[in-house]
Amino acid sequence: MTSAIRMGVLALLWGSGFLWIKISLNEGLTPGWITFVRCLLGSAVLLALAAGARQRLPRDRATWGRLAVAAFLCNALPFLLFSIGEQTVDSGVAGVLNATTPLWSLLIGLSLGAERPLRATRSAGLVLGFAGVLLIFAPWSHGSGLMSWGALALLGASASYAVAFAYMARHLAGRGTAPLALSAAQLLTATGLSTPALAVGGTATVTWAGVAAVAVLGVFATGLTFHLNYRMIAEEGPTAAATVGYLLPVVSVTLGALVLGEPLTVRVVAGMAVVLVGVGLTRARTRPLGVPAGAHAGAAAGTPADAPVDTPVDTPDSPYSTRSTTKTGISRSVFRR
Repeated sequence: MTSAIRMGVLALLWGSGFLWIKISLNEGLTPGWITFVRCLLGSAVLLALAAGARQRLPRDRATWGRLAVAAFLCNALPFLLFSIGEQTVDSGVAGVLNATTPLWSLLIGLSLGAERPLRATRSAGLVLGFAGVLLIFAPWSHGSGLMSWGALALLGASASYAVAFAYMARHLAGRGTAPLALSAAQLLTATGLSTPALAVGGTATVTWAGVAAVAVLGVFATGLTFHLNYRMIAEEGPTAAATVGYLLPVVSVTLGALVLGEPLTVRVVAGMAVVLVGVGLTRARTRPLGVPAGAHAGAAAGTPADAPVDTPVDTPDSPYSTRSTTKTGISRSVFRR
């Protein structure tokens, strides 16, 4: 019961991020400001947690250089793209598209030669996953036959996460024993990288509801969820964290319908189910090429160093989890959505 309650709380806080982004946009905040404040508050939470755990920020330039690349690909860019995308796309749909990150990771693994040739099950999962995306947007039903720019921005954010994981697995995995401090440093760097976006989008009247929404997004749906997810992996194992990940699109769709009155159509629900089934099939237990049986992934931006490579613990929104690597050998960072 305790585990179920913990998983439910984490899924609710984590999956609500798309709702807070939408409310922030509706209440006058621009995508640039949402990204900046989210990174700033999230890094403040992690810095406080790192200080409490007596973990120090990295001091060498090489690590900070790698963190800058990871912060751009895994935080600043996808956070901004999700905020841009939700200007025209429902928050629930944004949560579902975030779940496609493992599909992009698999494609990257194949292109880099880090994946063995796909077998029938995983090939079917890849096809099903992207078929679910097409089902959600049904481009054949629109006059132009194309998806909106908002939808493309959301898919771009999910793909950016996948690229970031590939980079982090190669350049950050196993290079730190202070995951809280390393994650805080990454998000702090993302705060600086997102600063130029503040000048884009003009000005608007921001309400107190918007301020509250972006504060909840940064403190609870970004910073605090990292800590809770890290604790869950440490105390209950990566399988529990993976289970939470599958709940995120369900949470985002449900909250969008209940709080914002977003349409909950049969097509969207069916597309969400198809995407999640496809993701599940692609995460069959197989080792990446060059990884021996029993090999373990290192810790990058909060990834536990003792998590096995072939343990599927990727959670689809992930922005901000302490995931281990999946079959593609791609490390899961702490902050993404």
